Amino acid sequence: MKADNEMKLEFLSKSQNESFARSVVAAFAAQLDPTIEELAEIKTAVSEAVTNAIIHGYSREIGIVVIVSRIISNRVEIEVKDFGVGISDIELARQPLYTSKPELERSGMGFTVMETFMDKVEVESKTGEGTTIYMTKTIMTVR
Repeated sequence: MKADNEMKLEFLSKSQNESFARSVVAAFAAQLDPTIEELAEIKTAVSEAVTNAIIHGYSREIGIVVIVSRIISNRVEIEVKDFGVGISDIELARQPLYTSKPELERSGMGFTVMETFMDKVEVESKTGEGTTIYMTKTIMTVR
């Protein structure tokens, strides 16, 4: 299905860019007139995906994070992609409380948070090539 609107954002994998990224996606999604709660959920899910890309995808090096967001009817689709180390075991990584970086005191709840706030979350990853997280949320237009 063809998108009604689309945007692409690229930025360095620096932690200070996480809030910028979620604000841009929220501003883009705002054209669907979401509730404050829906907007907060989108921002939180994007924040988790971007933080995962920065902390787990690139670890100690700086790379590029790409976000593509599309609006199709009353649905927002968001892709967050890194070109980092990749995830060797996606199913394990999606388990609540699992973290590959316990030394950073990470909660291991990133995927759980994304899955809670978005209607659909899919993950594609190849070791040594990076990870893409696909998230979809339908905005309830009846108020």
